[in-house]
Amino acid sequence: MKLIWLIVSGVAIALAAVFLWRGDFNTAFVIAAIGLVAWFLNYRMQLQDASAEREIQVGEEIEDDSQN
Repeated sequence: MKLIWLIVSGVAIALAAVFLWRGDFNTAFVIAAIGLVAWFLNYRMQLQDASAEREIQVGEEIEDDSQN
């Protein structure tokens, strides 16, 4: 799912550049905003995955310490 948000972000920013080049500033702004939202969703998913991995590591360390 992270890759999908990254692709959506890239396509939206490229489309925004095209609309900016054509002089349609309002459409360019809206599409660029959509691209930024998609990028933030991608970043949020990456942070969630990293946080989940960290919680698993901490849980394993606590479990190992309690067995000793």
